Amino acid sequence: MSADPVAVAPPGSTGRAAPGRSAGPPPPSRTRWLILAVLCLAQLVVVLDNTVLTVAVPVLTAELHASTADVQWMINAYALVLSGLLLTAGSAVDRYGRRRMLLAGLVLFGLGSLAAGLARTAEQLIAARAGMGVGGALLVTATLAVAMQVFSGAERSRAIGIWAATSALGFAAGPPIGGAVLAHLPWGAIFLMNIPIVLVCLVAGRALVPESRGPAGGRLDLGGVVLSVTGLTAIVWSIIAGPERGWASTEVLGAAAAGLLLLWLFVRWEQRVPDSMLDMHFFRNRRFVGAVSGVVLITFGATGALFLLTQQLQFVRGYPAWEAGLRMAPFALSIVLLNVSGAATVAIRRLGLPAAIAVGMGLLAAGLALVTHGPSDGYGVLLAGLLVMGTGCALANPAIVEAVMSAIPAEKAGAGAGVDGTMTEVGSSLGIAVLGAVLNARFTALLPAALAGAGSFPAALAAAGPDREAVTVAYADALATGQTVGAVAVLAGGLVAAGLLHRAERSGSPAAVPAHAGTD
Repeated sequence: MSADPVAVAPPGSTGRAAPGRSAGPPPPSRTRWLILAVLCLAQLVVVLDNTVLTVAVPVLTAELHASTADVQWMINAYALVLSGLLLTAGSAVDRYGRRRMLLAGLVLFGLGSLAAGLARTAEQLIAARAGMGVGGALLVTATLAVAMQVFSGAERSRAIGIWAATSALGFAAGPPIGGAVLAHLPWGAIFLMNIPIVLVCLVAGRALVPESRGPAGGRLDLGGVVLSVTGLTAIVWSIIAGPERGWASTEVLGAAAAGLLLLWLFVRWEQRVPDSMLDMHFFRNRRFVGAVSGVVLITFGATGALFLLTQQLQFVRGYPAWEAGLRMAPFALSIVLLNVSGAATVAIRRLGLPAAIAVGMGLLAAGLALVTHGPSDGYGVLLAGLLVMGTGCALANPAIVEAVMSAIPAEKAGAGAGVDGTMTEVGSSLGIAVLGAVLNARFTALLPAALAGAGSFPAALAAAGPDREAVTVAYADALATGQTVGAVAVLAGGLVAAGLLHRAERSGSPAAVPAHAGTD
């Protein structure tokens, strides 16, 4: 398949370009930033729905008569479907039009939100959440791919930074928003509040976003779709289920082995099929491999450690979920401020991508260490740690996304967004699962002998009687161990990613490898 220049067409056009015709001019400056606002708003609702449900678990358990397994599926169905479809969504975005798939994703996400808000049984809510995951996969890939087409040069770096900052804002804003909604409205409003946002994005997206697509290419790669979706879903499911079912259980090991086999078959298939959904030649580019490895390593440590921090705020410091999210808001707001102001972009340009990733992850690790081992009285130390962490993420997150996207040609922006999103989901799931396992192992080891069989902190606390203080101290120590491991993983991941990218730059790997023209 030839690497014809990507075409950019006015809103409402078909988006098809004659072979070899150069891309049209980008939208005017004011319109570009309005487009970015639409893209970030769409991305925000996708991330919010990963965290907003946490505060609704008690209500859902009572009103829908949901079991523990039901509640877990309500939360995990969305993430499982989204992560399994990201590669396919990225291919569809390039093939069928980035604006078209953005609008389709909004429609699917809106319909899923409506179904979730009106659900009356646990099964209905699980199915609706899975439907939202389909729309979410299209939105994650389409929003980043459209930004790559609309912006260029220094503006593109700033736009990527703002897009990445939106995800951090959604992570922190989910619990307080969910708590505020539940304080005044029924639980269904958590999902129904997505509807007006989706409608605004649909109208604005149709009016503002130009259509663009990669060079036309043959039939849909159905074999690649089936193999990638089933393989990724099996891998992510095994990671999610590991802590609960046991890492050595037949189901978890079987799902992991099947997933790895399917992904190996996917790679072999993509190397042979004429119209592949993911060009395997990209993996011969050291810059691309370094960037993708960095995404997994960094999100592994960062997401896992932040997950444990929310547990610390709730179970050790005693804040409800919405208040814990509110106290973490400075972390997200500092990321947004540094990226919207352009300060992060200037720093990344002066440092270069490898150094920006190393410095950013170093700051994030230092902030995590401060929050974990600093005095816990009052809010001052926590606030300082969150601001240091936010500064680190403001540097590292846009840098690693830019490293991935700059290693792929513009006409494959959707595929690049799919790879970035997939590696983010895998790294995040691994981080939560592995650091959660470290937490549980350490907590079990520190518990009094009489409570050794307790499966969780709430269960141990309920059975503790006069030993409640000992249980709380044991859990706090276990959290500190897990967070320390997370901080070390963050630092190591940042240094490894920076080292791989630095080596790629020294070896002369190109910033973007043309399709089917990889460099060894």
